[in-house]
Amino acid sequence: EPGLVRTDNGMLAIEATAAFEELPEPAVIVVPGGTGTRALLDDERLLAWLRGAHENSAWTTSVCTGSLLLGAAGILDGLRATTHWLELQTLARFGARPTEERVVFEGKVVTAAGVSSGIDMALALAGRIAGDTYAQAIQLLIEYDPQPPYDTGSPEKAPAEVVAFLRAGGVFG
Repeated sequence: EPGLVRTDNGMLAIEATAAFEELPEPAVIVVPGGTGTRALLDDERLLAWLRGAHENSAWTTSVCTGSLLLGAAGILDGLRATTHWLELQTLARFGARPTEERVVFEGKVVTAAGVSSGIDMALALAGRIAGDTYAQAIQLLIEYDPQPPYDTGSPEKAPAEVVAFLRAGGVFG
């Protein structure tokens, strides 16, 4: 619905200027992830809109657990796709072929793993839409030059106790 939409903690808000039904043919669909996606997995209004909008979109994309919504809508059936590493098995339940890659292009469907891979996806998509020079200019403009303070950006690299902490509900449990 049109109006102010707040995050689950109420700290951030954006204004929706139209309802889903008023935007039946977007050129690019970006489905964000986060803890709120699980509550929408059975929202037939949203899933029906995703299915219909996907038919005419140039690109249908997701970041993090947003891919679960694409899966629930049937868009990922049989396709390789990614999501946050804690939800790869959930993604498989929706007919996708989960992969641990950071960004996966399957035709016009693009999925990104966790939050930071969303930037990788956005830059790769900008390159395909507007060309490499434009995408590189965006990367430079936002100073995207990752130099993480820890080398624990995937379960394979992180210490076992950190992985176990998150699997047990850690930060969000």
